Amino acid sequence: MDSTHTLAKSNSPLAPFTFRSFRFQWSADLGTSWAFEMETIILGWYILVETESVFLLTVFASLQFVGTLVAPLFGVIANRKGYRNSVCSLRTIYTIQALFLMVLAINGMLSPIYVFAIAFIMGIFRPSDLVMRYALVGQTIPAKILTSAMSISRLTTDSARVAGALAGAGTVALLGMGTAYILITVLYATSLLLSFGISKVGIENTHNTPEEDTTSSRSPFKDLKEVFIYTTRTPHLLIAMCIAFLVNFSAFPITAGLLPYVAKNIFETNQTGLGYLAASFSFGAVIGSLICARLGNRAMSGRMIIIFCSCWYMLLILFSQSSTLETAIPILVLAGSACCLGLVPMSAMLVRTSNVNFRGGILGLRTLSVYGLPIGLLISSPLINTVGYEIMVIIYALFGLTIIALIMLFWHKHIWAVDSPPNVR
Repeated sequence: MDSTHTLAKSNSPLAPFTFRSFRFQWSADLGTSWAFEMETIILGWYILVETESVFLLTVFASLQFVGTLVAPLFGVIANRKGYRNSVCSLRTIYTIQALFLMVLAINGMLSPIYVFAIAFIMGIFRPSDLVMRYALVGQTIPAKILTSAMSISRLTTDSARVAGALAGAGTVALLGMGTAYILITVLYATSLLLSFGISKVGIENTHNTPEEDTTSSRSPFKDLKEVFIYTTRTPHLLIAMCIAFLVNFSAFPITAGLLPYVAKNIFETNQTGLGYLAASFSFGAVIGSLICARLGNRAMSGRMIIIFCSCWYMLLILFSQSSTLETAIPILVLAGSACCLGLVPMSAMLVRTSNVNFRGGILGLRTLSVYGLPIGLLISSPLINTVGYEIMVIIYALFGLTIIALIMLFWHKHIWAVDSPPNVR
C-alpha cells in the first residue's frame, strides 16, 4: 500500500500498520522484546536466589547496559550499512546466546558465572537494538504519523514487559529454567526471521541527504564527533539527552533492576509476585503508549516531557511508602503511564526535529543516556545498606525533581515555549 493512502488515514493511530515493512518490524520487535523481558526476570531472580546478594543483582542488571558506551558509534555505522542489516545481525547474536544458555539449563550446568558472562556479551549489543528500531521507524514512516508510529513501536516493549514478566516467572515456576529457555530461543529465532521482511529502502521524507554518497569513505568517529557537536549546539536536543540520562539514573533503577530486591525483601513475595510488580509498571506504560498513539503529532512534546517525568518521580515516592502488593500495584500502573507519556514524545521529537544525516548517531547518543541506569543501580546498593530502601527512593526522586526544576529555570524557552521546536505541531 502506498504512502499516499497511508497519509489519508493519518488521523488513525493504526495508520503505520498500512506499511508492510512496519508490520514485519512490529512483529519482530515484539518477539525480541518478549524474549528480553523473560530473560531479565528469569536471570535476575536466578542471580538473587543463587548468590543471595543485592550487590550482585545490581551488577547483573548493570552488565546489560555496558553497550551504551558504543551505541552512538554503532548508530553512525548502521546509518551507513543499513538499519535492517544491523537489526538482523543483532538478533542473530541474541539467538545464539539463548541457545547456549538453553543447553546449559537443560543439562543442569548453568551457574552464576555463565549468567554474568552472557549478561556482559548481551549488554554490549542489546542497548543498540532500540536505536535500530526507532531509526527504522524514522526511515520507513512519514513524519506526519511519526509520533503514532513511535508510540505503537514502544508498545512492543511495554506489552512484552507485561506478558514477558508474567510468562517468564510463571514458566520457570511451573516447568523449570530449561523449558523457559526453549521458549526464549524460539522467540529470538522467530523475530530474526521476521526482521528479514523489513524494508531496506527509506521513504521520500528521508531522501534529502545529498551528501550521503560522499560520506561513505569518512571515518565513523568523525561522524560521531559531528553528532556530538550538532547535539550540544541544539538546545532542545541537549535538554532531551539530559533528562533521558536523569531518569535512567534516578527513576528506572527503582522500577527495573531493584524490583527483585523489593519483591523479596519489602513485600516478601516470590517469583510470581515479582512478575506482578514488573507487569504492573509495564501495563501502565502500555496505557501511556496508547494515549500517545491517539494524540499523535498533536502532542506538545516538550511540555509532556517535563510534566510527566515530574509526575513519575512523585509516584515513585508514593511507591516507596507502600508495604503491600495491593497498594503498590496501582501506583506502579500510574508510574508506568507517566514514564511512557514522558519518554515516547521525547523519542518522537528526537527523530522529528533532528537532521536526517545525524539520526542514527543521535538515537545512539540517546541510548548512551541509559548508562545512567547501571550507575544509579550501583550507587543504590550502598545507599540501601546505609539509609534503607525507602529513604534511597526519596533521595533519588527529589534529586530528579530538582534537576527538572533547574532545566525549567534556565532552558524554559527551549522546552516549554509554544513556539519551541519540541512543541511545534
